[in-house]
Amino acid sequence: MSDKMPSDTILLNRMREGDSASFNALFDRYWEMLYATVFSVCSDREVCSEIVHDIFLNLWLKREKLQIESFKAYIVASARYHVYRHVKNARRKSLEYREDLEYSSRVSMNDGELNIHYQDLEKSVDKELEELPRRCKEIFTLSRREQLSNDEIAIRLDISKRTVENQLTHALRHLRLSMRHFLIIMFVVIQ
Repeated sequence: MSDKMPSDTILLNRMREGDSASFNALFDRYWEMLYATVFSVCSDREVCSEIVHDIFLNLWLKREKLQIESFKAYIVASARYHVYRHVKNARRKSLEYREDLEYSSRVSMNDGELNIHYQDLEKSVDKELEELPRRCKEIFTLSRREQLSNDEIAIRLDISKRTVENQLTHALRHLRLSMRHFLIIMFVVIQ
């Protein structure tokens, strides 16, 4: 390690004291390697990005309590845990979706019913978006409804691309958790 680049241990100690620049240095140093590790198991880019961001978010939130001897070993183990948890949840959800699809295939819906369900879904999404902080909601709207890229949003709002990614991750997680009961309806409407 060169003199200009502090070791992981030094950065970790500074981060524990609340130094966000040290956190950013660790993020920049390991994000790509961690993403590749997660991607080797789960090839969904959005999921991989979310997992890596979750790992670093947890690291920052728990920074004062963590006892880490080897930062690299810690984040790789954390990645394995997060991927395992994601795969386990995906299998469980897949089973639930299958059961829901079997049930929905037995239920006949006409176009009017589908339109009503779609409108209910839109209202529910709008309602859930209202619970998000103003900036998070604004970034989500620019991304999903105006179809702007993360770079375009960052430029328009004069914020970092990482902030855009973090806010989108937060908004999507919020919607996923709060809208679970509408997933089957969304699937039927899209088909």
